[in-house]
Amino acid sequence: MSAPGEVRHDGVGEPDQLERLWTPHRMAYIRGENKPDDASAGQCPFCRIPSAQEPDGLVVRRGELVFAVLNLYPYAPGHLLVCPYRHIADYTETTDAEAAEMADLTRQAMRTLRAVSHAAGFNLGMNQGAIAGAGIAAHLHQHVVPRWPGDQNFMPVIGRTKTLPELLGDTRDLLAAHWQG
Repeated sequence: MSAPGEVRHDGVGEPDQLERLWTPHRMAYIRGENKPDDASAGQCPFCRIPSAQEPDGLVVRRGELVFAVLNLYPYAPGHLLVCPYRHIADYTETTDAEAAEMADLTRQAMRTLRAVSHAAGFNLGMNQGAIAGAGIAAHLHQHVVPRWPGDQNFMPVIGRTKTLPELLGDTRDLLAAHWQG
């Protein structure tokens, strides 16, 4: 039995006085499952997603050249990825039409997230290449991450956890039903 204020160590991990929130779904991301080993389109999850039946594919909106899909490993509720259908790795490889549609779908995503979840701000960005932090560098994708005052900024830093108040399928259905074109 531990004394009051003493950290008990049962031989599993290192004692650090942090609470644990079990998130087994994150192991697929940590292990790199579904991450293409190379640049071939056949291995790419962003190439496979558009052919999945809804709502399993988590696609929220389909355009002519690009689509918006919920991130399987979101930083915040409603975290979307805007991806071209074409398997390209770098933003400079987009056609003018693809770049324009990516921009338009990003604006639509922001409008939708503001209307549905009252997002007060957004982080938008593309990580170009593995060295820049792209989890799947082989297929271009832009992040649309909604933010709110007092949201979970502190959770990953201090709490060492991420919070998601809604199942991905429920978020997908809500956003798809209320998409702001």
